[in-house]
Amino acid sequence: MKAHLTRRYRFSASHRLHSGNFSCEQNRAIYGKCNNPHGHGHNYILEVTVSGQVDGRTGMVCNLIELDDAVQSEILERFDRQNLNTLLPFAGKVPTTENLCVAIYEILQPIFHAAHLERVRLEETMMNSFEYRGKENATVSS
Repeated sequence: MKAHLTRRYRFSASHRLHSGNFSCEQNRAIYGKCNNPHGHGHNYILEVTVSGQVDGRTGMVCNLIELDDAVQSEILERFDRQNLNTLLPFAGKVPTTENLCVAIYEILQPIFHAAHLERVRLEETMMNSFEYRGKENATVSS
């Protein structure tokens, strides 16, 4: 029996949406108030969904302690209270929430063995959320 498990996590981070490929005027036109030179912050809600067979011994898709430990060490400790513009996954990229969502998926994907990482969903605001399901299912939605 295949089942899905989704866990929610919270972290805060700041960023400035700005691309060196555009002029200052183009950046302001594309990114609006998110192009503020001093940046701005979000209280992100991260959802991580894994799937797999329910283990007959434990009754679980995956060990929640191991999932929480992986997200804590690989994602929350890396991104919480950070300026995303200064972090390595964004070298040469605009730290949009779309790009953050993909980066989180790519960091977590190799960690899972028994369970399969189905998706990462990142809520930036009450009005915006982004989801990524990996390259084979490459869709980023808002």
